[in-house]
Amino acid sequence: MELQHKVLMAEQRSRIRDRAKKMIWVTFRKEGIHMYPAAATDPNLATNDEYDVSFLGMPHRHIFHFTVGIQVFHNDRDIEFIQFKRWLTSLYSDAILALDYKSCEMIAEDLYSQINARYPGRNVEIEVSEDAENGCNIKWEVNNE
Repeated sequence: MELQHKVLMAEQRSRIRDRAKKMIWVTFRKEGIHMYPAAATDPNLATNDEYDVSFLGMPHRHIFHFTVGIQVFHNDRDIEFIQFKRWLTSLYSDAILALDYKSCEMIAEDLYSQINARYPGRNVEIEVSEDAENGCNIKWEVNNE
C-alpha cells in the first residue's frame, strides 16, 4: 500500500510539473515625452480644483518602466533573457514604436503586437508605468491546451 501511495504521489508531481506555465520576464526603462491632449479641455479632467489634471495636456517627461513576461515552453533558454531585452529596447531606439500621446495601456498594446508577431502563441504579460509610480498591467493569455 505504501509503495502504491509513493507511485501515485510521484505521478501527481509529474503531472503538475508537466502542466506548469513557465514565463520569463525582463525589465527596461525608456525616457519619453508624452501628453494627454484631452486633459487640457475635458471638464472631467480640467476641474480647476484639487483633482485638476489639465497639466497633462502639455508635453511632459517620464521615465517609462517596463516589465515584460513571456511564456516559455522548456527550461533551457527557450527565449534568452538578454536577447529578448535587447530586442524590446531596440523597438524604441529604432523608432519602430513610439510613446507619443499614448497612455500606458496603449503603449503596452503596441508592444504586445510586436511581441506576438515575433513570438506567436505565447502568454504575455506587460506592465508599463510612468516613473515607476502609476501604470498598467495587461495579460494576454493563449489557450495552449
